[in-house]
Amino acid sequence: MTDFQKLKEQLITYSKEIGVDKIGFTTADPFTELKGRLYQQQALGFQSGFEEKDIEKRTEPSLLMDGVQSIVSIAMAYPKRMPERLANTKGHRRGAFARVSWGQDYHMILRKAMQKLGEFLVDTIPGAQYKSMVDTGELSDRAVAERAGIGWSGKSTNLITKEFGSYVYLGEMLTNIPFPPDKPATDLCGDCTICIDHCPTGALVQGGQLNSKKCIAYLTQTKQELPEEYKKAIGNRLYGCDTCQQVCPYNRDVDSHFHEEMEPEPELARPLLQPLLSLSNREFKETFGPLSGSWRGKKPIQRNAIVALGNYKEVSAAPELLRLLNEDPRPVIRRTVTWTLQQMWDRFEPDTRAQMIQSLENLLTKETDEKVHRWIKERLDTDKSTEK
Repeated sequence: MTDFQKLKEQLITYSKEIGVDKIGFTTADPFTELKGRLYQQQALGFQSGFEEKDIEKRTEPSLLMDGVQSIVSIAMAYPKRMPERLANTKGHRRGAFARVSWGQDYHMILRKAMQKLGEFLVDTIPGAQYKSMVDTGELSDRAVAERAGIGWSGKSTNLITKEFGSYVYLGEMLTNIPFPPDKPATDLCGDCTICIDHCPTGALVQGGQLNSKKCIAYLTQTKQELPEEYKKAIGNRLYGCDTCQQVCPYNRDVDSHFHEEMEPEPELARPLLQPLLSLSNREFKETFGPLSGSWRGKKPIQRNAIVALGNYKEVSAAPELLRLLNEDPRPVIRRTVTWTLQQMWDRFEPDTRAQMIQSLENLLTKETDEKVHRWIKERLDTDKSTEK
């Protein structure tokens, strides 16, 4: 008879050898509490649209693998600080990729680790089966990790570990091996609400809920025009948002540099904004392809870079912004350019403003997008009335 406790200990030992920072085990029972929360979020319209739409699949492991008896959860810690701080100055403004996108794409890193764990099981136990998933799978990585004792779900909706704070990537492996389960982690947030208080858009709701439609991490990944009320809150973010993690007391003293492949390349993590506006698809893939933050393509990144330039009121970007307004076929990009030009309009020197007005007059007759056309006309009318 197989000693599953001993096998569990062997797998824990092996996980450390291959670089897994924390591992936990739980049953394959339904995630009943999570199911209730997900249906509530759905009713409130809080879902992002990126997650698995079938709530039953997200909460019933038995629907995902025949004969599943337990779930192995793993966590790998990523860095909080870059080795060097790049200058971010007038004329050379930079954007920011969230820490979750630093280094190589974490999906690949965790999949390799879980494949090794799965192969270890298959080599050790005849008939062992497994199915792995990271982030894009049906299950909630956070719910699995919480029940497996990896950490607890904070009011930020991030999973928080005692050892590494919330700066961890999560993945899980379903298996037909009946591993003895670990105890779920205890919630140690107490009465603290610092993450809720500091959320730039008020996306965090008391009770550990997230309104994804307000969350900057979600907004930076959409491809449509950003809602007007959130553009200033975006700041210089190109992908994701770290605010709720940066203010969390459990992240104050952590900075995990355990995996070379997770170390950030500063020029990629904090790229100059203006060069992003002229990148071709090929150049974007060659430069940013290895980052998890590139998965939505260049359009959201370029749109966010334009917003960031507006928030900086970076007038040196005006020629490139005008080029986009004149040449870019994407209405979302041109609309975003008009917002950014509006933010910096009062900063233009008289000669520059005169040139801008001339360019806008030339554009007025050719612009086909109603919103862009309306802005150009209103801008020109305003300047004419000011001259009078």
